[in-house]
Amino acid sequence: MKTLEFVKMHGCGNDYIYFDCMDGKNIDPHEMELFWLCDRNKGIGGDGLVFILPSDAADARMQMFNIDGSEGMMCGNAIRCVAEYLYSKNLAPSSMKIETPSGIKTIKAADSRPNWVVDMGQAKFLPSEINASLVVDVEEYRITQVNMGNPHAVVFMDEIDKLDLVATGTKFEHHEKFQPERTNTEFVQVLSKNHLKMRVWERGSGETQACGTGACAAAVAAVLNGHCNKNEDIVVSLLGGDLTIKYTDEAVFMTGEAVKVFEGAVEV
Repeated sequence: MKTLEFVKMHGCGNDYIYFDCMDGKNIDPHEMELFWLCDRNKGIGGDGLVFILPSDAADARMQMFNIDGSEGMMCGNAIRCVAEYLYSKNLAPSSMKIETPSGIKTIKAADSRPNWVVDMGQAKFLPSEINASLVVDVEEYRITQVNMGNPHAVVFMDEIDKLDLVATGTKFEHHEKFQPERTNTEFVQVLSKNHLKMRVWERGSGETQACGTGACAAAVAAVLNGHCNKNEDIVVSLLGGDLTIKYTDEAVFMTGEAVKVFEGAVEV
């Protein structure tokens, strides 16, 4: 048996189980069968697993896995938690760089911790992907595709609270248009100028309390569709709390909390 220490953290309710591997230890979540930890009834509960690793190019490297075992390219909520962990352990300064599969991201502490500001890089999209038609089963949706280091399909709706997200989100994730990578899908209601309400279906995890890259994609899509203003703070209200997004020509900036829930250890 091996004892592994972990930290449970969340950003706006988007919770992961974090393992500190900065000393070079190798943890293979598949080989060690760690995904049961994400079960909310029989484990710790979480939207996935995150490993904090050393990096030759940045202060640290983040590797994250969804509940289904697939590896994610980027997670905006998780990277803030990694920054908070590193800073609290004196492993990185208040302005740091973290390596991810979608590139190196710069994160700095906001005026009030545990809030962090993340430079998410530039949003990528094609003009043909703005407010485009997509038929799911027999229903037509207008979607805007935005890539924030991972793929997103943003759908604007008049009301999202009563949406059957399990049924609809699953159909979007596995739609032939988005194969083989699949897609994350954001269902967004415009509450007022520069204020959005969002529910998200994350590929590999299902509905989560929040999605950082998804909130960025929603804000960018809202600007592209005339609902919000560029270069201004856009508040995205999620099930787990609010994120503040600013979409500029240079980059998309995300500000939000990173909260430690508890520390523990598990024998595997």
